[in-house]
Amino acid sequence: MELPTTIMLVDDDEVFRTRLARAFHDRGLVVTDFGDSRRALDSARTDPPECAVVDLRMPDPAGLEVVRALREIEPATRIVVLTGYGSIATALEAIRIGAVNYLTKPAAADEILRAFGGLMPLRDPADQKDATVPSLARVEWEHINRVMVECGGNITHAARMLRMHRRSLQRKLAKYPVND
Repeated sequence: MELPTTIMLVDDDEVFRTRLARAFHDRGLVVTDFGDSRRALDSARTDPPECAVVDLRMPDPAGLEVVRALREIEPATRIVVLTGYGSIATALEAIRIGAVNYLTKPAAADEILRAFGGLMPLRDPADQKDATVPSLARVEWEHINRVMVECGGNITHAARMLRMHRRSLQRKLAKYPVND
């Protein structure tokens, strides 16, 4: 399979989605990205993408429902499901309903392209740094932000879930994301 020209990103993690959209754009793809499942599906009804990357944990409708809807809209759309909370059961369900692959976050753009079935990036591999293993600081930052989303932005509740002092959490949140 050759490199697609259009790809849709459906992920409510704005920082991750923006970074991934930029990486795909840099590889020559036309990218549409959505933090809202309903808007993504509305867009797909008018202009179905060749490929889609869907986060498993999306607010209404959930990621698996987005996969089902995308397959109904355009059966030829190739879909990769991403999640920070992987399990064998959800991976099997995603594949059963039509996803071509299932990856855990954080996933690099090249890893996602390969997950579509042998797709290779347009960029010269010699120019790329090894992005397969994120730094510990990056993983920590992403985990903290996922917990913050789950807690509705409530720092006190998130600090309890993370088992850290509220002020320590505030200091960590004030920092910019760690670049790999």
